Amino acid sequence: MRKAIEHLKAADPVLAGMIETVGPCRMQYYDPSFASLASSIVYQQLSGRVAAAIEARVAAAMPEGRITPEGVMGLEPERLRACGLSGQKTKYLRHLAECTLSGEVDFACLEGLDDEAVIEHLTRVKGVGVWTAHMFLMFTLKRPDVLPVGDLGIRMAMKKHYRMRQLPKPARMEKVAARWRPWRSVACWYLWRSLEAERAE
Repeated sequence: MRKAIEHLKAADPVLAGMIETVGPCRMQYYDPSFASLASSIVYQQLSGRVAAAIEARVAAAMPEGRITPEGVMGLEPERLRACGLSGQKTKYLRHLAECTLSGEVDFACLEGLDDEAVIEHLTRVKGVGVWTAHMFLMFTLKRPDVLPVGDLGIRMAMKKHYRMRQLPKPARMEKVAARWRPWRSVACWYLWRSLEAERAE
């Protein structure tokens, strides 16, 4: 991680300021599994606190005490809804479980695929879009050079720190982030944390 921080601070003075404000990088990673992608579905368009509570209730409803494809398919949709999942997310979670059990989604093979192939593999699941696949690449597969151009937090942070008049579109984001390569994932972590630091002030 030290190599990434040194590169980013030298490459981009704006980002260097964020790094000084936020402090050490503490990216949290998750095991490459069904549960990780299921968690991403639960967290879509929800605050972290609300999503964590729902995820905990869903896990508690499973026989194993954690979210598994067998556990999801063993529960009636109404039971998942009672945990706080929307009807749409219930359908997404069940489709992910079905794809996992059938082998259409193979988590064991993902480590050996490049980023684009991982995105293609995961987005065949209903409810798993490019943003969700980007999060999986960053926080589950630990890919160091991912730029989630569809993430609102990244766009907001870029707009503020790089003094843009409007939220940047993907092409502008790619241009700003070009100097961060090959550590764009770490840079994005600092952009997210910079917004949190401001809210805490």
